[in-house]
Amino acid sequence: MEKEISIHNGQYLMEVLPVIPTNAILVKTLTGLGATYCELKANRNSIIIEPNKPVILGKVKQAKHKEDNLFGVCEGVTRDEIANYLIETNKKQKFIKILTTPESLVKVQDACEDIGINIRNECFLLFDECHKLVKDVDFRKDIALPMDFFFSCVDKALVSATPINCMDSRFSNFQTIRIMPNYDYRKQINIRSTNNVLQATKELLCAFKDNDIPIFFFVNSTDVIYSLMKQTDTINESSVFCSAKSVEKLKNSGFRNVSEDWDNDRMSKYNWLTSRFYNAFDIEIEDKPIVFIITECFVAEWSMVDPYADAVQILGRFRNGISGACHICNFDSNLAIKTKEDIMLSYNCSKSVYETLQTLRETASTQEMKDAFYNAIQTLPYNQFLDDRNRVNYFAVDNYVDEELVKTYYHDSTRLVQAYQNAGAYFSINYQGKEYPWKDTERIIIESKTASLKEKRKAMVEILDAISDLDGSISTEYKRELEWFGDNLIVEAFEELGKDRIEELDYSPKRIKEELVLKRHKEHSTGTEALELIYNKFQSNVWYKASYIKEQLIEIFKKLNIPHPKAITSRTILEYFNAIDKRKKNGTNENDRQYFLFIKSLFEELE
Repeated sequence: MEKEISIHNGQYLMEVLPVIPTNAILVKTLTGLGATYCELKANRNSIIIEPNKPVILGKVKQAKHKEDNLFGVCEGVTRDEIANYLIETNKKQKFIKILTTPESLVKVQDACEDIGINIRNECFLLFDECHKLVKDVDFRKDIALPMDFFFSCVDKALVSATPINCMDSRFSNFQTIRIMPNYDYRKQINIRSTNNVLQATKELLCAFKDNDIPIFFFVNSTDVIYSLMKQTDTINESSVFCSAKSVEKLKNSGFRNVSEDWDNDRMSKYNWLTSRFYNAFDIEIEDKPIVFIITECFVAEWSMVDPYADAVQILGRFRNGISGACHICNFDSNLAIKTKEDIMLSYNCSKSVYETLQTLRETASTQEMKDAFYNAIQTLPYNQFLDDRNRVNYFAVDNYVDEELVKTYYHDSTRLVQAYQNAGAYFSINYQGKEYPWKDTERIIIESKTASLKEKRKAMVEILDAISDLDGSISTEYKRELEWFGDNLIVEAFEELGKDRIEELDYSPKRIKEELVLKRHKEHSTGTEALELIYNKFQSNVWYKASYIKEQLIEIFKKLNIPHPKAITSRTILEYFNAIDKRKKNGTNENDRQYFLFIKSLFEELE
């Protein structure tokens, strides 16, 4: 059952729907329409469930709610504090107006029971931004904890500008009320598809470098945020707003201008926000900022943005509007393309396996067999769809379907553009794709903490080969980027030796250095080649056999075709290193002698 209510430009929800009815799913269509405001002004006791702490703190601070008897409940607020608020509210004969996170609702329930308030019959329960029930339940299972209690209340409703259809049969008797704007409310968004998110971001930022308008980035990965801040040289003009855990992570990396709560006073030229600030949260500033949405499929799959639920919400955060918006994203052609039917088939197969094993366990003839089946059941993927009482959590099922569909959008740019178009009348789309020689996948290998040095050098050589035919200034810029990663040897070797020779040398830094020295010596001797090769071959704080030292020194002078003033022996090494020598006990043969090179050479210090 669905009802539509028309709304004019400039009107708020209260003007067309003074009171939110019970057992309703309110599709407000527009963000900032005032649904929470409507409930806070309603002449009844209200408990409003908000998805995140920043939303609650933001609304409690707003001057327009000063007289609304507002009380925010989140982590850190105690049951006694809630009870005291309820007692004072009763004394003042005011309506209860509580904003709470889903996880803190139980404290509100307990406090109400303590003083004899029956929430189920005496309060209106409103779940704001209800799409988050589906969007967040995979990494935040407790967000759905209030729902059993929610359905037991007499007066209740859900609201969102971008609700997601839910499988839970308990919604079957809910009425959908859709607010329909009778004017063009589309927002212009530029979609910039690329194979190099960093370079695309750099180029776009150049256009606003000398502009006073603040810039907001929405990126659901603090690793990506930190990397982009450093490599776009904006780190000293940036503020980051993220979860408490991520705040500590960034501070441990040396970045200090970071907070888990939004504050206008902390705003900088460049402002980076994670997904906890995508919804419900109001950013009230005078300027109309530039908004960038960043999706990096390879580094952070969770940075994929749903054009319908996420992009709409992000652009709706700014109550004074925006000057422009751009979604910069790359794509992964390895992502599976699935329809909703494909996804549900996979779910049902998983469910069937689970139920079969449950039946086998129940009918097993011995306890040992029952235990074996139980242990097998605990490893099944289907467990992700169950709550702590082994009942199907339909929000988890909806989340699985939703996430698999969103991944499909990032298989290629055509699918993402189509997803934006399917979002209805929310967007006016401008698409532009740009490819770079240096791909995100190669940059990721270079930055990776787990990739081997050989893998990183190989990626760098691939990049250098790809940019070799580019314009000189562009090629130089890319080389400077590579040198930023601290492997100047590969850049130098590519220019001097070329890709094929580096591959023949198996990317070995010792062999590459030796080849460079020999090449320079052949072309124009500088007189330092012998020193360079010796210090490339031998390291300080290492024991070497005398026979090995002698062999290598002879080989070096032979390669350079230069004479040595004296006969070369193992003791020749003392001309280049300070050393301790020793013989094996009772040994008299030169081969038994070893040298420990323990003081760094002048050449190494200069390096």
